[in-house]
Amino acid sequence: MTKTAAIIGGGVIGGGWAARFALMGWDVRIFDPDPEAERKMGEVMRNAERALPMLYDTALPERGRISFHAELADAVQGAIWIQESVPERLDLKLKVYQSLQACCLPDAVIASSTSGFKPSEIQDGAARPEQILVAHPFNPVYLLPLAELVPSPRNTPEVIDKAKTILTEIGMFPLHVRAEIDAHIADRFLEAVWREALWLVKDGIATTEEIDNAIRYGFGLRWAQMGLFETYRVAGGEAGMRHFMAQFGPCLSWPWTKLMDVPEFTDELVDLIADQSDAQSGAFTIRELEAKRDMNLVAMLRALKGREEAAGALLRSHERGLRFDPDGVPMVTQRRVVPIDWTDMNGHMNEGRYGQVFSDAAEVLMAAVGADEAYVAAGNSYFTVETTVKYLMETHAGEAIRVDSRVTLGDGKKLRVFHEMRREADNELLASCDQFMLHVSLETRRSCPPLPHVQAAVEALAARHKES
Repeated sequence: MTKTAAIIGGGVIGGGWAARFALMGWDVRIFDPDPEAERKMGEVMRNAERALPMLYDTALPERGRISFHAELADAVQGAIWIQESVPERLDLKLKVYQSLQACCLPDAVIASSTSGFKPSEIQDGAARPEQILVAHPFNPVYLLPLAELVPSPRNTPEVIDKAKTILTEIGMFPLHVRAEIDAHIADRFLEAVWREALWLVKDGIATTEEIDNAIRYGFGLRWAQMGLFETYRVAGGEAGMRHFMAQFGPCLSWPWTKLMDVPEFTDELVDLIADQSDAQSGAFTIRELEAKRDMNLVAMLRALKGREEAAGALLRSHERGLRFDPDGVPMVTQRRVVPIDWTDMNGHMNEGRYGQVFSDAAEVLMAAVGADEAYVAAGNSYFTVETTVKYLMETHAGEAIRVDSRVTLGDGKKLRVFHEMRREADNELLASCDQFMLHVSLETRRSCPPLPHVQAAVEALAARHKES
């Protein structure tokens, strides 16, 4: 059954929420009085449709329907999740909650994208305050998984658990902030870094580009996979965090930063920051910068997924829940979108990645006949002895592909499979692979007959594929 989410405010953040819900199979109903809302949302959606599927090595759910509504009551109809992303004005948010609670489902989760207000503030005067909490995301919402989930004492455990479940279902990481505090957790860090950066620019110590280089070439990559405290714990060596704090703790009293001293936000400072930012990035449009950002995030997150670390481990876990069961004749063994990090200097998919696709297809087929992870862990498997790959057409990043596989030989320890990789959009044959495998004992590393249940499944599949 398709679930429905309502998005109140379709700007950058609201549009990102809409894209993530829709691409995870939810119907999305949008309310935004901006006459340009549909156009802006379309641009965000195009970026999301290109980027998000590249994070996964399996097909995403069928995209949900996106609809725009002129009335708030129409937008929230049937929605079990309502995401408010209107401007950061408390009076406006309170007015929106009063209006939507008059017409929404009483058990729907109403979540605010606010980066600063506490949940008790946005619950003030609400008919059902227990229904409202904070789910603060990070841009782009359709790629970054963190959502700071901030309840107040008026929220019930059931509402909090429901919110966690839904956020997890759409591939996000709900960080439960247990105490109310202005700007929650992450933005307090960002605000401190931002203040110091303003001083460094104002005092002529560094330009905007030099500060960004310090982050993206250094600690930014480190923080992405270890966070703050674990990074410092490692920096302490074998003695760990205690040694690190003993060694570097006294530095906290040294005048290294102007953290508590905010520069006057003058026109001169605004001009200085804006001019330097123009010099750094003005050659690119905002959409070009967004596309560049998205592709970089895809590559980084896929790299982390390969290592099953940090956000990559979350991605891997979510991907397992999206995998489909192979079926049909021929058997569909792969459905995925070609990621950006699979392309080479010619702009098309590297030949080594074809091998990856066909290898993954073979593993799916092996699992279908019982030669799965447990079978391998018990000391048995199939090894590829020979492949013949034919590259027929170019394959590019962002293209949806599938692999159709047929067992052409299933005789004792011999297993031969013919794969065809096709573009989903037009069924064009992109490449083929004739793969010959032998069953082996992982203990002796020599060929041997498969266990009876696997051999029977292979022979049955071979007969089925031969008859069709």
